Amino acid sequence: MEQITVNLGERSYPIYIGRNNLDMIGELMKKNGLSGKAACITNPTVGRLYGDRTLSSLSKAGFEPYRIDIPDGEEYKSLEWVSHIYDKLIEYKIERQNPIVALGGGVIGDIAGFAAATYLRGIPYIQVPTTLLSQVDSSVGGKTAVNHARGKNLIGAFYQPKMVFIDADILKTLGERDIKAGLAEVIKYGIIRDNTFFSFLEHNYEDILGFGNKLIDAIKISCKIKADIVEEDETETGIRSILNFGHTFGHAIEAVTKYKEVRHGEAVAIGMAAAARLSFKLGLCSKDVVERIEGLITKIGLPVHGSALSLAALQRFLGRDFLKTMEIDKKVIGGKIKFVLVENIGRVILRQLSIEEFSLDLAEILN
Repeated sequence: MEQITVNLGERSYPIYIGRNNLDMIGELMKKNGLSGKAACITNPTVGRLYGDRTLSSLSKAGFEPYRIDIPDGEEYKSLEWVSHIYDKLIEYKIERQNPIVALGGGVIGDIAGFAAATYLRGIPYIQVPTTLLSQVDSSVGGKTAVNHARGKNLIGAFYQPKMVFIDADILKTLGERDIKAGLAEVIKYGIIRDNTFFSFLEHNYEDILGFGNKLIDAIKISCKIKADIVEEDETETGIRSILNFGHTFGHAIEAVTKYKEVRHGEAVAIGMAAAARLSFKLGLCSKDVVERIEGLITKIGLPVHGSALSLAALQRFLGRDFLKTMEIDKKVIGGKIKFVLVENIGRVILRQLSIEEFSLDLAEILN
């Protein structure tokens, strides 16, 4: 089993990465100083597959485990369901030293982390991500949040987990579409930070899609890149913003499709391609860079154009709905949107653009 450490002083924590290692979670939590009651937050789908196994591991390690289910879906990442979690934590008499175990994908990780950050002014939590997207991205770095009716992740806190526990074999129960969507975030790391890693993905994407040996390498390198960036800028006041590459467009796409038409990774894939085309249009990168980015995304089987959206969603995106979404986005500063733009594979820059600077070219950028 591989181990990476996120070095944040007294808030440092390990990331464990392996295969068929879920039964070890209880012992590793105990090794990291946790004990007593443990509240496992999951959804019915993941809970049916891995809930009993996780709770059994906790019990064998001396924990008193409880399970809290919330429905499966982005629309349930809300204050209403955080309140439900609070009710259960109070019912089970969870105390300040007792950990929450977030067993699920990005939605579970975000809402469970937010509950942990705010219940009793902060209790420990463990990330056990069960999707590729959450294993390589949302489980690492301490971003916790819930959605608001007017935007994604508008209510949240930076709150680091006590550990992240990754079992790559869990991914075998996912559908092909979810694996591909997760790889969008993996591709992102190569674009923003590591040309060698991007080349590795170009040459090994088939092995990764087939759950070969390169999958663990891809997860480990992605987590290491994210850990390095988080160590430099924990609360996203500077360099951490580059992790948003593709997300400015991606979050808007999710919003105009009401989080139902595309997976997060699919929206980010379209967003990364759009950001690359915008970078080329602004004279920041060569056409070859755009073609390599679009080429790898396409080989993975992800969309790169707005034509992948329904006509109604595309019309909303190209109209005022997109611009209104941008106006309340967390990345807006002084009326300008902070874009992550690419200069070369492995090198990106932050650029603030007014809506007027790119809105007239939205159709060209998106397609």
